[in-house]
Amino acid sequence: MKTIILTAGVFCSSLFLNAQTTVESVLASVEANNTTLLSLRQAAEAQKVANRTGIYPDNPEVGFNYLWGHPATTGARTDFSLTQSVDIPTLTGMKRSLAAGQNSLVEWQYRAARMDVLLEAKRYCIELVYYNALKVELDVRLQQAETIAAGYAERMDRGDASLVEYNKAMLNLSTCRGEMSRVEVEREALLAQLERLNGGNAVALALTRLEEGGLPPDFDAWYLQAEEGNPVLAGAKQEVETGRQQVSLSRAMGLPSFRAGYMSEKVVGQRYQGLTLSLSVPLWENKNRVKQARTALQAARARQADSRQQLYGRLRTLHRRALGLEATAGTYRKALRTADNTALMKKALDKGEISLLEYMLEAGLYYDTVSRALEAEKDYRLAVAELLAVEL
Repeated sequence: MKTIILTAGVFCSSLFLNAQTTVESVLASVEANNTTLLSLRQAAEAQKVANRTGIYPDNPEVGFNYLWGHPATTGARTDFSLTQSVDIPTLTGMKRSLAAGQNSLVEWQYRAARMDVLLEAKRYCIELVYYNALKVELDVRLQQAETIAAGYAERMDRGDASLVEYNKAMLNLSTCRGEMSRVEVEREALLAQLERLNGGNAVALALTRLEEGGLPPDFDAWYLQAEEGNPVLAGAKQEVETGRQQVSLSRAMGLPSFRAGYMSEKVVGQRYQGLTLSLSVPLWENKNRVKQARTALQAARARQADSRQQLYGRLRTLHRRALGLEATAGTYRKALRTADNTALMKKALDKGEISLLEYMLEAGLYYDTVSRALEAEKDYRLAVAELLAVEL
């Protein structure tokens, strides 16, 4: 029984970690091996290259003409030209700035996906630690149940116990074994999920306790900092900035583009050479492009406002819920420290002062409190993990 008390109490309140594998090392492994993140990283790099493919001037054009004269005595005519076209957005670097903004947006989108994957992995880790602790507790319960069942089997052989009491002891043993089997199934499922997130590599996490992670005392002050580093909000902000750049670029695309170069013409006895300049006026090519860019910018601003409002409301709710769960877990911890009678009840059962049914009822009440304490601690850790996901 002392082992049960120690296991539950330390899990709920201590700072110690096993020396094998930490949650942080599991998350680092997931980040390195997760196939989704690897594919998203490659896709992001490809998109960055694509964003920079249209920022350079058009290719220079080289022309050569050889014309035969008629009659033959007229001679031949030779033309040569080298021209380069340039538009205002390319010349001023507007396309380059837009590409840089688009690449920044791609990076924020990747970081948002990374945060989601790591948060999912951390949730599985927290639940696995919970089931690890529950398994340790159930090991002790099972040993107690086996000892009691064996004792009543011997008493049955001696005629000191009734069949009803023996059946109760066996029922208690079956319940413990069934609960242990359920916990093992849940642990295996969580390990399989972590293996999936870890690129098919097995994960070993034998922790039964989690390090302390306090809530931010002032939510509004903490939120101002969290808002700056949140990849979803940062991506929405960057999308608005990219939209502004796109509007400016679309306007500039309505300006004339220029073609300049060198040209020479050679005929019999004569040669002409000099500069050539032409102007292209985009009367129809860019029709509605500015209107479309403005509409897209308005949509980006609406998404930014919605993202900020949704995030604030969700994190505020999580903070309040975590505070409530922290208080609940503290209540259970206090109850486990001050209201444990299981050792005394076991002695009374061994001396025959109480019946097996009375012992099972009292021990069951304590075991239920331990389980609820572990569950409350798990729920609290899950809420804190989601609240602080931006720090992953």
